[in-house]
This record gives sequence, C-alpha cells and structure tokens, in this order.
Amino acid sequence: MRRQRRGRPRKLAPPRAALKLLDSLTQPVFIENRHFDVLASNSLMRAVDPRLFVGGNQLRDMFLDPAGQALYPEWACATECLVANLRQAVGIDVDDPRFIELTGELTLASARFRKLWARHEVRGQTGGVMRFDHPQVGELTLNRERMSVAGTDGLMLVVFHPDVDSIDADKLALLASVTTPAPVAAHEIRKHA
Repeated sequence: MRRQRRGRPRKLAPPRAALKLLDSLTQPVFIENRHFDVLASNSLMRAVDPRLFVGGNQLRDMFLDPAGQALYPEWACATECLVANLRQAVGIDVDDPRFIELTGELTLASARFRKLWARHEVRGQTGGVMRFDHPQVGELTLNRERMSVAGTDGLMLVVFHPDVDSIDADKLALLASVTTPAPVAAHEIRKHA
C-alpha cells in the first residue's frame, strides 16, 4: 500500500457549530486534533488543567512538563494511552510533517516516550475516568468522554464531567466559581451599547 504524500501541514480550525457547542457547555471541555494539539478549550477546562490552552499540545505537556506530569497521579498509564492513540490516529500517514516534527522532538527529549514508541502499540482512547491531583482542590476524579466532530479530519470534542452529587462535583463547582466571570446584568449591557 502506498503512503500518502503531503505538502505543507494544514491547520484545521474546529467548525463554528462545534465551537458554539463548546461555549455552551458548563463542563470542562476542549477540542483536539489527531496530534493532540488543543484547538479550543473553555475556561473551566483550563482551570482543571492550565496547559489545555489553544496552541498547546498534550503530548509535549505529558512528557516534557513536570507540572503537567504532577497533575496526573496515573501519569504512566496516561502516557501509554496517548502514545498508542497517536499511532492509531496517524495510521499510515507517517509522512505527515506535524507527526514527524512531534515524534522527533519527543524521541529526542523523553526517554519515556522513546520506550513507549518502541512498543509499536496501537489503540484508541475511549471514555474513562481521569484522576487529577489539583493544586487548588486536591484529588479530583472526572469522567472523560471523547466524541468525533462530524465533518472533520479527526477532530475530537473531549468533555470531562463528575459523577452527580459527588465530592468531585462540588470541587468542580468550586473551580467554576473562581474561573467564571460574574454575569453582567442586561441593563449594564444596554448602558454600554
């Protein structure tokens, strides 16, 4: 089977409808591409993990940033999953310039990445439970759901949510209260319009 040849890498912006959905959700949420670049995130997601900002890359954070590693008590398991999912997401498109750049950088900079990459493990990420050791609220356990964004080349909407009526729901509400700007009254909007 012949591999695809690519020209310059293209940046994929999330569709407007996906961005509207992201903005409407009250849970931590972000949109990623197949290289784990963060293309959009809401303020609550950035309160849970400050590295999930537009332009960030989860692989770099998990392998190269000690603060990013400290946030995830199950870091070893998370890195295994990320590397196996990267192989699946890229598939046979190994000439993809972004893929080459990212794997080259991580191979040179991280012994852990080199070890996992050498396994040649291929597996997709699924929904699951993520645990955080959050500097403000302590242990935080959230459910993670990954959903394909229709009409895109591998974009995923990733939503975190706590179990209902749990201590984690209370902790997430506390984070939301300190990160969400206070609503502006309608009469204040009209006054400035």
